[in-house]
Amino acid sequence: QVQLVESGGGLVQAGGSLRLSCAASGRAYRYLVMGWFRQVPGKEREFVAAINYRGDSPDYADSVKGRFTIFRDNAKNTVYLQMNSLEPEDTAVYYCAAKGGPFVTKAGGSYDYWGQGTQVTVSS
Repeated sequence: QVQLVESGGGLVQAGGSLRLSCAASGRAYRYLVMGWFRQVPGKEREFVAAINYRGDSPDYADSVKGRFTIFRDNAKNTVYLQMNSLEPEDTAVYYCAAKGGPFVTKAGGSYDYWGQGTQVTVSS
């Protein structure tokens, strides 16, 4: 089992920045692919970013490329999502997710473990 706990959400003005953190415990964290997803009420969950266990193959949704950066610190069992140039359209609940295996994927159904989510609100 893997437990994931997100933190770092909040309210920020458009153009601002936030850094989300996801602390993992349980199974060997460094072997897991870690991802971030987001969801707005009434809409489907959306892939944001993911990174493999080595931290050298990040993947991003087109909507966040160039603005968001995913990175991980395996010594701290933590993955981060640095969000810059935030837009009101980025407002959502952000979820951390984890899966076994070496391959990064955008498919939420492939992830086995999920955090409880953290709210990000970007005001215009």
